[in-house]
Amino acid sequence: MAYQGQRGLSPTGLGIAIAINGALLALMTTMATTTILRGGDEPLTTINIPIDPPPPPIDPPKPLPRTAVPDPAPAPLPFNPPAPFPVPGPVIASTDILPPIAPPSPVTASPGGTGSGTGGVTVASPLPVLVAASVDPRYRADFQPDYPAFERNQARDGVVVVRVLVGSNGRVTAIEPVSATSDAFFEATKRRALSKWRFRPATRDGVAVESWREMTVRFTMTDQ
Repeated sequence: MAYQGQRGLSPTGLGIAIAINGALLALMTTMATTTILRGGDEPLTTINIPIDPPPPPIDPPKPLPRTAVPDPAPAPLPFNPPAPFPVPGPVIASTDILPPIAPPSPVTASPGGTGSGTGGVTVASPLPVLVAASVDPRYRADFQPDYPAFERNQARDGVVVVRVLVGSNGRVTAIEPVSATSDAFFEATKRRALSKWRFRPATRDGVAVESWREMTVRFTMTDQ
């Protein structure tokens, strides 16, 4: 339903409005257009830039080795040599009894000559050279007496000390007891000494003489 008082659109005004809108639209289109210049197709060259390798890991400082301090050496223990074991067989004592030596006779020079001396000169003769008797090593193995049967049955050891008279021929001519564990041990020693013992006789100035020696004989069951 049309109003009576409404006015119609003017063609002139409508044309002006369209012209203005067209101008504005053209201006906006021009301003929004961006010209993109495309260059020629050139190969793209790539360069690998080396990357520095990472630094090696730093090892932590190692502890210094501990120097072992040696323990002080213990003081050496005093050396006590063991007591010598008794050696089976006869033990020659250091006692040698030689015949008594006569005192040297003085030598008096006979007076004479024409000197002014007051008398003769007395010169003492030299003492004789004595060598004690010793065991003859050729017969040493024969010195050990036989073990008495009774003492062996009793498993008893013994020691005998005797004095023997060694003749000028090296044989025992007499024997005397000094000490003995039993009579049986002494009798066995006596029989062996008179029959088997041999010595190198004592000498006086190179001449064989009689002399006494003290001998020790040991009897041990380990030798049987």
